[in-house]
Amino acid sequence: MARSGSRAKSKSSARAKSAASAPIAVDGKVLLRIAAALDRLAPPAPEAPDFAAAEAYVWHPDGRLSAVARVNRVGMSLLKGIDRVRDLLVDNTERFARGLPANNALLWGARGMGKSSLVKAAHADINARIAGGKLKLVEIHREDIDSLPELMTLLRAAPYRFIVFCDDLSFDAEDTSYKSLKAVLEGGIEGRPPNVIFYATSNRRHLMARDMIENERATAIAPGEAVEEKVSLSDRFGLWLGFHRCSQDEYLAMVDGYVAHYMIPAAGDALHREALEWATTRGSRSGRVAWQFVQDLAGRLGVALKD
Repeated sequence: MARSGSRAKSKSSARAKSAASAPIAVDGKVLLRIAAALDRLAPPAPEAPDFAAAEAYVWHPDGRLSAVARVNRVGMSLLKGIDRVRDLLVDNTERFARGLPANNALLWGARGMGKSSLVKAAHADINARIAGGKLKLVEIHREDIDSLPELMTLLRAAPYRFIVFCDDLSFDAEDTSYKSLKAVLEGGIEGRPPNVIFYATSNRRHLMARDMIENERATAIAPGEAVEEKVSLSDRFGLWLGFHRCSQDEYLAMVDGYVAHYMIPAAGDALHREALEWATTRGSRSGRVAWQFVQDLAGRLGVALKD
């Protein structure tokens, strides 16, 4: 009986091994459903950007560059009261477009004085006069700065020249992404690609809030070294362009420039009185305030603002 039981167990084990080694038939429809489920879980690989499609792009941290069909900008001739910084940025951008050495630029200072408008106007001006569409403008948002190394890698191999632009760049106390930016701009093992330049605008000269620097000075073991690390980010920008509040005459010149450009039927002392009253209610004079006044004026007079 014992041997009979042993033989039965042996036959059962052999059948199990044979079943395990036999190929399993799987329905093709099941495989297709599994493949479709995996495709849904895995994001599709980003398509290679078509840099011939547009002159400007917006960077997304998932690896996409979306083309901008129409850039929101004003003409260079409408930017008043910033002649010196305008010439410096245009000269720097022109050298870069020609393949000559040029610096990263930080445009800092008073709000509404045309910092971002100047970057976009300089790009359009140089592209029209020199680059023939080969100079591209790529905007990266402040919250996506961590993905800047991936963007640089993508642009490095492209047969174009790029201005990477970040508007309103600044960092708060708990934000450490400025360290990534430092490495990308200068000091990293790869360095900035030769066909890329970085322009940023900020209300802060050192890109850090004053209380960040004061806290470092008060609490750090080596205050001098800690503060140096914080302010060294702005040192990566070889060109510092300061924008300051405009005078009353400059503000009125901005208003007159917009009114003439858009052929709004208003002029003289009455126009200036309205413009100054508008600025008084806003508590400041700037290019942005002048543009807001002109939009209100054109709306009241029934004039469409068409380029």
